[in-house]
Amino acid sequence: MSASFKAGIRLSLNALGRQPLVRRASQLMGFNSNPAGVSVGISNISIPGTVAVYFGDGADKIYQLTQWLPVLEDLHEKHEVLLVFRSVGAYKAAGKISALPRAFVRRFGDLMDLYDDNDLKLVIYVNNSRSNFQSLDHPRLVHVHVNHGESDKLSMVSNKAKAYDKVFVAGPAAIKRHEAMLIDFDLDKLVVVGRPQLDINFAPELEPSRKFDVLYAPTWEGENEDNNYTSIDLYGTAIVASLLSNPAFRVIYKPHPRVEESKTPGVAEGHAKIMELIAEANAAGGEHIVSERGNILAMFEATDALITDVSSVGLDYLYLQPEKPLIISDRRSNRERLLRDAPIAQACPVIDQDSIGGVDELLETGLLKDENAQLRREMRNFYFGDLELGQSTERFQEVVADLIETREGQLAEFKGWHS
Repeated sequence: MSASFKAGIRLSLNALGRQPLVRRASQLMGFNSNPAGVSVGISNISIPGTVAVYFGDGADKIYQLTQWLPVLEDLHEKHEVLLVFRSVGAYKAAGKISALPRAFVRRFGDLMDLYDDNDLKLVIYVNNSRSNFQSLDHPRLVHVHVNHGESDKLSMVSNKAKAYDKVFVAGPAAIKRHEAMLIDFDLDKLVVVGRPQLDINFAPELEPSRKFDVLYAPTWEGENEDNNYTSIDLYGTAIVASLLSNPAFRVIYKPHPRVEESKTPGVAEGHAKIMELIAEANAAGGEHIVSERGNILAMFEATDALITDVSSVGLDYLYLQPEKPLIISDRRSNRERLLRDAPIAQACPVIDQDSIGGVDELLETGLLKDENAQLRREMRNFYFGDLELGQSTERFQEVVADLIETREGQLAEFKGWHS
């Protein structure tokens, strides 16, 4: 077949659109090179592994898996771990950041065959993707939800938690959160494992300066207004401008990974303005830092204080650096609701519509005249119990091992998926 004739056929097929017969003809003629467009069965393929980590979303949400990878790599030394993806984009993205074995499974039937044909015992889920329910359909495995952080965001508690065999949580605060927000939920599903992601010794990504280094780390705007906790659009410019105006401070701006590509007008505009302010300050001799893609956990130790929103960042900082000042924002400016939904607010100054007018004084007092150290220590115990560094990883691995051992004993009476 000549190249020109083949090109003509390809143009004709493209003109007909994405009808099923057209797509099939394109595949047969080799025009469709996108793996996501081809269904390849994987039955009877032996893949080693005891623990599967299921990720059903695309590459845009890979950050939800990323923070678990060091923990999973440690677990892999004791129980072989297999990363399972339903998106080619996420599959490829994970391959760039981890050497863990991974598989791309497009079709539901192939996913069930993957579980059927191999010796997997337990599946971990790092988010509440709707596609998780396809994986949950397999009855032989232990299904464990771990979420991708510990925060007071509304998204941290979902009615979907009822579907998993076990839900790993950080500590007492998470238990109270589930108890308060879910009806007819079996609290025995909850297993406290702390925050094993915070036990990792990351290579430092930030050098401390001779000034008071303040990390401003706002979250993104969420997928709906109920899950919108960002300060960027409402207070971000004022916060950064105030910090830059005080010669005692060096600013480190580290927004959520999804802020950089945000199309939400207020957030995009606020982010651009903050970047502009920092660039102008640096042009005048400042040494402030912008880190859009760095590992925020690797920055904590070199900073002197944190300003953030209701998110996992503030609680991670509380766990790792409880002796350092912490300030959070409240975009709803409802102090009663904030104290109820985010108890950490009891232990730190709050930036909201009522206090933003005096942000210069709030920041100087809250950061340089810290009066909340004892309250933060109490809040650390409330969120994480008495776990110290290293103990979360130990508990996580012990619980996983216990669940696998228990399930192996239960399988002796299991009749099988196809029986």
